[in-house]
Amino acid sequence: MLGIRPPVLWVLSGLAGLAAFVVLGFWHPTGGVDSSICLFRRATDIPCPGCGLTRAFAALAKGHFGEAFAFHPFVYLIALEALAAWLVWGRLLLSGRPWPERWSRRAGPIALGHVAALVALWLGRLATGTLPW
Repeated sequence: MLGIRPPVLWVLSGLAGLAAFVVLGFWHPTGGVDSSICLFRRATDIPCPGCGLTRAFAALAKGHFGEAFAFHPFVYLIALEALAAWLVWGRLLLSGRPWPERWSRRAGPIALGHVAALVALWLGRLATGTLPW
């Protein structure tokens, strides 16, 4: 894969995640449709199920924990899962063991569950008018 060894790829992905977090700490999103990076929101003027996550991570990077939760309640879960996956990947690389097949089989159902939870939250917030506009 691109000729990059897995340990180097692991380090680079960690640095990329850290760099993104630092950049988000300095970014002050307006939240308006005109400045939105969400194609769904730009096309429909309705926030999508993931809308608010970028602003939530920006708030999290600034240490504004309540604001991060208000933008998207799943921000903490997604951040913890991403960090945990990166750490497990690194541990497996250090131990020389391959990624367990049972985890690969579970990835699809877990991803589907995440999408279902995002859509359920979105529909609930849409119905109650609590979407981050």
